[in-house]
Amino acid sequence: MERRTIAPRPGWQQTVEEQGLIYPLTRYPDNSLRPYWDESAYYVFSLPEVEALEEVVEELHRMCLAAAEHIVATDRFADLGITDPRVAHAVAEAWHRRAELPSVYGRFDLRYDGTGPAKLLEYNADTPTSLVEAASPQWFWMEERFPGADQWNSLHERLTAAWKNQAALLPPGSPLYFAHSSADELGEDLMTVAYLKETADQAGLHTDWISMEEIGWDPLSGRFVDNHLRFIRSCFKLYPWEWLTTDRFAGHVLDTLDNGGGTGTTLWIEPAWKMLLSNKALLAILWELYPGHPNLLPAHLDGPRDLATTKGYVTKPLLGREGAGVTVHERGAAPVVRDDPCCYQELAPLPSFDGNHVVLGAWIVENESAGLGIRESSGLITDEYARFLPHVIL
Repeated sequence: MERRTIAPRPGWQQTVEEQGLIYPLTRYPDNSLRPYWDESAYYVFSLPEVEALEEVVEELHRMCLAAAEHIVATDRFADLGITDPRVAHAVAEAWHRRAELPSVYGRFDLRYDGTGPAKLLEYNADTPTSLVEAASPQWFWMEERFPGADQWNSLHERLTAAWKNQAALLPPGSPLYFAHSSADELGEDLMTVAYLKETADQAGLHTDWISMEEIGWDPLSGRFVDNHLRFIRSCFKLYPWEWLTTDRFAGHVLDTLDNGGGTGTTLWIEPAWKMLLSNKALLAILWELYPGHPNLLPAHLDGPRDLATTKGYVTKPLLGREGAGVTVHERGAAPVVRDDPCCYQELAPLPSFDGNHVVLGAWIVENESAGLGIRESSGLITDEYARFLPHVIL
């Protein structure tokens, strides 16, 4: 793994916007605009290095599924902050019937510097973004700048194949809706959903558009409907389950939830059991089940324990996005136990390449490794000001 600098292509911004990345710039607190898509540098990997990382990602995925089974079997929903019995029942039912429910993709965030083993930082298996840039503009950048090179990137092919493989699980006779929140001002959620819809279209599925805010409730039929009053039988939503089960329509979601087995009227993708994997409590449960595993960091739910005096620790809210609420505690600092439910994970500072702190976003589609996206940040927390850099295999 190596970081190399390179001159950006002339007109790069228009190029990536035409390829679906309509948010190539980030607005900073001083009101300045700086590149989010940053092609002034790129990362180089060897093929054996990527093949080893692919094996790590697939092993971590298997371990996460085993942890989900453990949570359900031992009724540990409260450790994840799932205290509503109806929600816990819905998640458990979805897990037991997971073979009947479509499940498409997820993203592992890894700490890796090219020398030691990759370490799991978190798993976003419900609403992962940065998909568009990883799948499309990154690939076209490589073809233009390094023709004949390769890339850890089979996202498009695998996503299309996943929709084909799981098409039989969708309710017949009605479209698969793709929904994002219209509150998204940057366009990232919109384009992520648009890209996933494109892969479903290419797989031959009948699809349609809707925003979460446009989904209506028909009290006469007791069903969710679109803005033409057509029943919504299946919907891919870029909208977290923790919102879906707590907003004012949560009761209707649970009442009509299609968890397989011929019950319910609305099938949501990703399924409800993904709540088990997109919760930071998973990190602590993994450490309980696989203590000392080379690809895991020590993590606890009841406080930092000895991490405060050994390596330091990072406090992570059980639910969150883009580093929100994450705090870093260096070794020797007084232990702090927060009131809100958190995971306390060993501090493993992101590797620095030329002063840039790097995290690898490794994608999985169905159960197989599918690609890589790299983000850089100025600090130890990968937040909304992170930059996306392309990579090649040479």
